Amino acid sequence: MGIFLNIVMLIGGLVLLVQSANLFVNSSVGIARHLKIPKVIIGLTVVAMGTSAPEVVISVSAALGGSSQLAMANVTGSNIFNMLFIVGLCTFIFPFYVKLNRISRDFWVCLLSTAVVLALMLIFGDYIPQWGSALLLVGFAVYMILLVRNTMKNKNAQPEEVEGNDGKKSKPLWLSIILTIVGGALIVGGGQLTVFSASNIAETLGVSERIIGLTIVSMGTSLPELVTTLIACKKNEGEFALGFIVGSCLFNLMFVLGIAGVIAPLSFDASMLFDMAVLTATTALFFLFCKTGGRLARLEGLLMVLIFTGYMTFVLLNPAAS
Repeated sequence: MGIFLNIVMLIGGLVLLVQSANLFVNSSVGIARHLKIPKVIIGLTVVAMGTSAPEVVISVSAALGGSSQLAMANVTGSNIFNMLFIVGLCTFIFPFYVKLNRISRDFWVCLLSTAVVLALMLIFGDYIPQWGSALLLVGFAVYMILLVRNTMKNKNAQPEEVEGNDGKKSKPLWLSIILTIVGGALIVGGGQLTVFSASNIAETLGVSERIIGLTIVSMGTSLPELVTTLIACKKNEGEFALGFIVGSCLFNLMFVLGIAGVIAPLSFDASMLFDMAVLTATTALFFLFCKTGGRLARLEGLLMVLIFTGYMTFVLLNPAAS
């Protein structure tokens, strides 16, 4: 397949992502209003899982094909990209206030799950056993049950969450559900098209599996998160976007890595241990920024983007040393 066709497919995938993400955000927020569910919860569940579907496809396929390092690099790179670049860029363009009390527990679960993966890597040295991945899946199931249970118990506690802030009449619930499904499917399709074309271009450079996973694949599968978060912040849905990013990172770590590791033990080398340590520090920094001042400021966003740029520069210039 010629490089020109791959470039056309790449552009087409990006256009599809932008349009479908806009549809997905509007319809999923509409569902939250109809069901009197806080938008942050919708972000932590429906939107996070829907836009993480590309990570599931890539990581499961990699595990089935015996490329477990690609699966780990995909998840690690996606979460670092989500927390540093996506949140940093969106904050720099659209600074927003943070009601951390609503998702403080989710932040802690995200940090804990990251630390558990790092601990398993340190204990076993060059692989994560299947029971360790199964532990992540069990933790994810328990987390989701508690999240849904708590949401249903308190869904009528804050009626202001369900009112529209744009002055427009809400679509019927059934239509919002259909549009959410259609938008999610188009996001996955656009992400897959983008990753496929970008990977074809990257393979001609002969880069390693880990580098491809940390760059082209992880950034490509995180494009739905990038576009959806930008659109949400532009629509003054910053709290929704924050919950969605945390939920996406949780889903990647506990479900995507968990299911890939149950299929086959996740093997890795010292460079991947470095990447996971960076992810753990990134998660802690992300939490710290959200706690300070009750808002994510433009300066903090710029710092996050610069840290991400520095990390990626180091990885690309020192692929074996990191």
